[in-house]
Amino acid sequence: MAKFTEEVKELLQYVGGKENISAVSHCVTRMRFVLTDPKKADVKKIEGLKTVKGTFTQAGQFQVIIGNEVSTYYNDFIAVAGIEGVSKDAVKSAAKNNQNVIQRVMTNLAEIFAPLIPAIIVGGLILGFRNIIGEIAFFNEGTQTLVQVSQFWAGIHSFLWLIGEAVFHFLPVAIVWSITKKMGTTQALGIVLGITLVSPQLLNAYGVATTAAADIPKWDFGFFQMDMIGYQAQVLPAILAGFTLVYLERFFRKVCPAVISMIVVPFLALVLSVIVAHGILGPIGWTIGSWISDMVNAGLTSSFKGLFAAVFGFFYAPLVITGLHHMSNAIDLQLIADFGGTTLWPMIALSNIAQGSAVLGMILLQKKDARAKEVSIPACISCYLGVTEPAMFGVNIKYVFPFVAAMIGSSIAAVLSVSSGVMANAIGVGGLPGILSIQPKYMFIFAIAMLIAIVVPLGITLAVGKKKHIGESNEEMAADVNVPKMVVDAYQGSEVKELKACVSGTVIGIEEVPDEVFSSKMMGEGLAILPRDSVLYAPADGEVAVVMEDSNHACGLKLDNGAEILLHIGLDTVGMKGDGFQSFVKMGQRVKTGDRLITFDREKIKKSGHSDMVILAITELGNTEVPDFLIGKEVSARVDNIAVYKG
Repeated sequence: MAKFTEEVKELLQYVGGKENISAVSHCVTRMRFVLTDPKKADVKKIEGLKTVKGTFTQAGQFQVIIGNEVSTYYNDFIAVAGIEGVSKDAVKSAAKNNQNVIQRVMTNLAEIFAPLIPAIIVGGLILGFRNIIGEIAFFNEGTQTLVQVSQFWAGIHSFLWLIGEAVFHFLPVAIVWSITKKMGTTQALGIVLGITLVSPQLLNAYGVATTAAADIPKWDFGFFQMDMIGYQAQVLPAILAGFTLVYLERFFRKVCPAVISMIVVPFLALVLSVIVAHGILGPIGWTIGSWISDMVNAGLTSSFKGLFAAVFGFFYAPLVITGLHHMSNAIDLQLIADFGGTTLWPMIALSNIAQGSAVLGMILLQKKDARAKEVSIPACISCYLGVTEPAMFGVNIKYVFPFVAAMIGSSIAAVLSVSSGVMANAIGVGGLPGILSIQPKYMFIFAIAMLIAIVVPLGITLAVGKKKHIGESNEEMAADVNVPKMVVDAYQGSEVKELKACVSGTVIGIEEVPDEVFSSKMMGEGLAILPRDSVLYAPADGEVAVVMEDSNHACGLKLDNGAEILLHIGLDTVGMKGDGFQSFVKMGQRVKTGDRLITFDREKIKKSGHSDMVILAITELGNTEVPDFLIGKEVSARVDNIAVYKG
């Protein structure tokens, strides 16, 4: 009998049987299902399986987190189910069938903005810092700001605007680039088109409202004229222009002979895109964007603004589940462009905080449940920093009542925020750090709203949880968790005092990995290394527990101290199907510290559009404690420590 035969039989039953599976694949940590009817999946029973660490649904895929042994688990599942597995890309393609038109639009919108979020966050933090030093009067009995009393800080304030302006004023450049990258067309043309939307030759978008119609500069073509207007910070004109370029390039590439395509296709696609963008789509996009922002702003400033805020604050978290929340990024940016700030983003930050506070309540209720805390503690931290998915999918939705408690707290806090006119200068900084994006005069009232978003969900979660007797059987749960400690492994207890660098490069925290399964610590504590070479080595003595034989992009080790680790090269590199990777070990093989495990081609990884960062996650602690990770170091493989065990 195969290792997981009995459990995969249960999983097959709980996902709705063979007939409910349209496609199934796996990566190094997760089973990826496309289900004919996702409602047939019994999530509660699936998450109750011994080897399942959690589940979540994303982009039409139902994903079941297994861990290091997912390859063996997957093979056992395929054998029991009697179905043929497919590639990860095929699963993504099949998953589109589970999305309606609106969901597909939202997915595309999310994929456009996702690469821009780091820059938007940086811009938001910088503008928030400029608010603090330039607009809050701390000195001379509350009459002067730090900028007014210090030439150094005045210089810093002026210098930082360089970055803030680059992020927000020139946002169309980034949007058009992201569209061309997503759609697989020429990114350089996208950058050029974006620059034409914000060229200094044009009347700045911020100056249009204060410029008389007769004074707006124009291109004069004799028989017609075109306004020379820039689209700084405008979202819809950039999106429309970007997709115009994509489809024009695709059309001309299809009809143009290959021998002249290098010259003709870029020329025709770019020139026509610029003409259409400035002559037709730019004004249309500006008008539509203004309509949307005007409607939202009217709702947030009308006599019914309290009701609007209550509804938005209550339902924002469910919007995250559907993916519709991505539309708020575009609306926020349009509000900032049109009104100099947004009252929408503060409510989003408050919703983040409320979800994190509900998880905090579950942590307190389950304080003796070690297994539950492995998920809830990192989920709470990431939520307070603005990333809500691990908290919602890993904890709150699982129990339902914490999710509802967070929605209630978010709604109450949103009413206070909107009724008080709280406005943010920028977006991207969610959770507790969100206060940095708030305009200084509203920071105090926003801090009170934050307190509501903490206290209300926490109080409701604790009250309902105690009534439901959550955590009362924690001793039994803890006993179950400790059972493996009674098993004496042949190597357990051996000397493993530290983990050596598995690759040369810069060590960063696992929280910085742009994949929520790793960054939320669903797979366990760990770190990542931004590599400067291309060889993966064993960080300690142990045994090879798993090797991804088809892709060779990851392997798992069981160390001599009983801990199990996952070493993962790149993000989404399973889709490369082993191209650029070579493994030198097999499952069950004994390895020593510094032994070569895998070599990888960093250039091929980057050309495939993936990150080449190397991730180390401790998936099982064994008899050990979490080591101290040496974050921020430049390390040499096999020489420098990246983690040190205590004692």
